[in-house]
Formats: sequence, C-alpha cells, structure tokens
Amino acid sequence: MDKKQLEASVAKRRTFAIISHPDAGKTTITEQLLLFGGVVRQAGTVKARKTGNFAKSDWMEIEKKRGISVTSSVMQFDYAGKRINILDTPGHEDFSEDTYRTLMAVDSAVMVIDSAKGIEPQTKKLFKVCKMRGIPIFTFFNKLDRDGREPLDLCAELEEVLGIESYAMNWPIGMGKGLKGLYDIYNNRIELHQREDKGQEYLQLDDNGEIIGDHPLKEDSLYQQVLDEVELVKEAGSQFDEEKIAQGELTPVFFGSALTNFGVKTFLDAYLQFAPAPSPHKMEDGKEVAPNNEEFSGFIFKIQANMNPRHRDRIAFVRICSGEFERGMDVTLERTGKALRLSNSTQFMADTRETLETAVAGDIIGLYDTGNFQIGDTIYAGKEARKFEKLPQFTPELFVRVTAKNVMKQKSFHKGINQLVQEGAIQLYRSYSTNDYILGAVGQLQFEVFKFRMQNEYNSEVEMAPMGHKIARWIAPDQLDEKMSSSRNLLVKDRQDQPLFLFENEFAERWFQDKYPDVKLTAKL
Repeated sequence: MDKKQLEASVAKRRTFAIISHPDAGKTTITEQLLLFGGVVRQAGTVKARKTGNFAKSDWMEIEKKRGISVTSSVMQFDYAGKRINILDTPGHEDFSEDTYRTLMAVDSAVMVIDSAKGIEPQTKKLFKVCKMRGIPIFTFFNKLDRDGREPLDLCAELEEVLGIESYAMNWPIGMGKGLKGLYDIYNNRIELHQREDKGQEYLQLDDNGEIIGDHPLKEDSLYQQVLDEVELVKEAGSQFDEEKIAQGELTPVFFGSALTNFGVKTFLDAYLQFAPAPSPHKMEDGKEVAPNNEEFSGFIFKIQANMNPRHRDRIAFVRICSGEFERGMDVTLERTGKALRLSNSTQFMADTRETLETAVAGDIIGLYDTGNFQIGDTIYAGKEARKFEKLPQFTPELFVRVTAKNVMKQKSFHKGINQLVQEGAIQLYRSYSTNDYILGAVGQLQFEVFKFRMQNEYNSEVEMAPMGHKIARWIAPDQLDEKMSSSRNLLVKDRQDQPLFLFENEFAERWFQDKYPDVKLTAKL
C-alpha cells in the first residue's frame, strides 16, 4: 500500500491493555467488548466453569480450572470503523512481568476497578507503569450491579492515591438492587438500567440537565440526589481536557457493570473517540520511529509455547511499530543480524487464530517461532538498522530446585523446561558444579503454573524442592573464583552461561562484599 493508504490504515488502529487487580472484572469486560465486535455471540463469565463456558480470553487449561488469567492474551476485532487490538493481562501480581512488558506494546490502557473495593495494590503498581510511559488511561468502575462505595469517594481516591486528575463521563443513579441507571454527563442523557435482553434505553436531557418529558425517575429522590452530586462534580471537579487525556494526566471515568453489560457500550464509544492511534516508538539511541514510516519494524514482547498443545507450537507476539507487514516478507533480526522470512504469521482471537496476510503499525501479530526469537528482539525490513528500547525485566526472588519425577522421561522434561522458560515468566539457572536445574520466579503462583503445564503439556511430572527467597547478583566471569561459593551464596549460571550468586540474605551479600571488596556484583535488571 502507498503512504496515504498506510496512514489511513494506521489511523484506524486502537491498541490497548486492560489492567486491574485480580477479580475486578477485567476478563468479563473484555468478553463484553468482544460481543460488540461480533466476535462472540454470548459472553461467557469466568465463573461459569461447570458449564464449560469459559472466558474467551482465558484459553490456557489452568486458567479454565482456576478461573484466573495467568497470561496475557490478544484479541482483535473491528468496531465502528476502527480495528481494535485488546491485550487482556493477568491481574495476579505473580505475573507482573508479563503485564509490564505488555504495557510497552500498547498505546493506551483501560483500568478496571471494583467499585466496592476501590484501588487495590496491583492496580496501583500497573498504573505507575502506564504513568511512566505517559500513555492515556481510561477508568471503568465496575460491578455497579452490587452495592459499592460512594462514587464521590471513588473519584477522590483515584486522584489522591494515583495522583491523576479525573473527569466523570457518567454518574451512577443508585447501585446494587437499587441501580436505576447512569447519568451520562458527556452525552447529556440518562442510560436506564434494565435487563440485558431489552437493549439500551436513553432519556434525553435539556440544557439544564433535566429529563425532557414525563418519566417516573423524575420524581425519584435518588435522581434528585444524583443531580446535586453531578452539579458538585461539574463545579468542583477537573475540566474535560483532551490534551491532558492524551498525555496521561487526566483519566475519563466511567461507571457500569460488565457482568450485566451495562454502561460498557457507552464506555467503548467514548474510548474510541479519545484514545490515540499508534504513536512513535522509541529506539535504544533515543530516536523515534513514526508509525507511518514505510519500512516495517516491530519488537517481540511475549513468547508463548503450546497455544495449540496438539501442534506444540511457539508463538512470538510482535507489536508492529512502523510500516506494513506482508506475509512472506524478509526482515532482519537485529540481535543476530540474521535475515528471516516471515512466512508463517497469524492474527489472534485468544485461542483461535487465522493466517494473516497483512497488518500495519499498531497491530499485534503472531509469528510461528522455531527458536529464533527472544523477548525484546527487534525485527525490521530495509537497510536502516533499528533497535527498540529494552523491555523491563525482573530479577527473581523465589527459587526451587526442579527434577523429573520419572527418570525415564528426561527428554520431555528437558524439552518442557527449555520451552517454558523462553516465555520469560520463569528463569532457568544451573548449579555451577552439578548442573542441577534451578528455577527462579517473582511469585509462587508461577511455579504452580509451571508444574501444571509441565504435566499437562509435556506429560512430565516434576518435583520441586523450595530454596526460599534469595538475592540474585551477577559477577563478571573474569572476577570469578569458584572457591567464593558457599552454602550462603550459591554459585549458579544463567541461560547465557553467565555466573551469578544466589545470596541467602542481605547480610550474606554484605559479608561477601566485605571479603571481596574488588568484586563487582550487579542486579542485572
């Protein structure tokens, strides 16, 4: 396509991540958005495990069993003239690293908050990453179908705890069993709450914000209270400012119930109006690559093994940063300088995929990977070399020794470990002297998922011996003497054969530093 067509296609893209604390309803709201996109006919709830009606975005077997999201999934659909790429991220803090990397691949974020609980720790952490990147954030206070906290309190907490200005796009009229509707400030109308199968019904408001014509709601004392609250919000709250939204300094706030599909369409329509199209991406040298640059480029932010367990496939998730992708095109893998032909590509709908012929900047595509790619890799077409900025990495804090339960199944054990660690959630180390496998992770749940997947996907039962919390510190090979290793600072090597010590605690690390003052230790983040 020519430059004009490319610019028009890129301008239609909206790529965002949904972030939240676990159980705030993130996956449920994703389901409803897919419903509007015509991708699913019925939104299955995460709770519906007995019926086998699982959330579309929770494709992994363990997610279906436990009713939680443990890996980011990508969904793509068209709605209102836009091509939408949603990345549904794991809410559990043990999977923060996956979520942090995903946030590097989006242009905006939707923050889902339980209106009964307000801002919870994981929301706060993920918000900081969005703020650091300066990307627009849209807030959806969920679960209005249950009794929750006062809307004024929730908005105040948003500003105080997260330090971001907020603008209420709508306001709840009641909640729980007494939920009557939403006072839509932005569209100057009232969205009535009714059974989902009855569709949406709106009451228009006059210039003074009063209901036009007769309606029982007019006489309701709850409605009169909401009029006072809305007046207060309009006078004392932040002013609507598109520029501040674009810079991530002001968040538009929506109320609704994802479970009953109430307020979700209003949110989606407004989101598409104010969310940004793909923006330039920073390279390691500080320069930026514009999305309408005609030369293709992108980076790999995630690798997933066994999305189709029958085919033992590996998919590298790529955020396209510039130009147009065409199936069969030749690119350069920046890390190795190697030329690759991208003939096997796919677009996503969580667990269902279809071959992709073309895509443009802003899209998330999947490349079938035979072991060429690593998380953080840049790929580009043309002669001008590119390297995008590094993705965040976490140093593990928890460690276990892992062995195969059945010594006769060593082949599947080794294969499973090597494939799963390439996804980046679990780190693999080997003890320096005996070559034993040691796994490191940010949280305990990662080990549970690993164990489950080894058995479920590789038919390999594993035994894990906990080593507890350790402090990982790398050492330059030329400074290493194997005699430095002891029970309090175990010497191991990482996947690149780089040596590091696992210190028992800070005291052990300080003792080592005092004993070897010339040795430089690094956290290697």
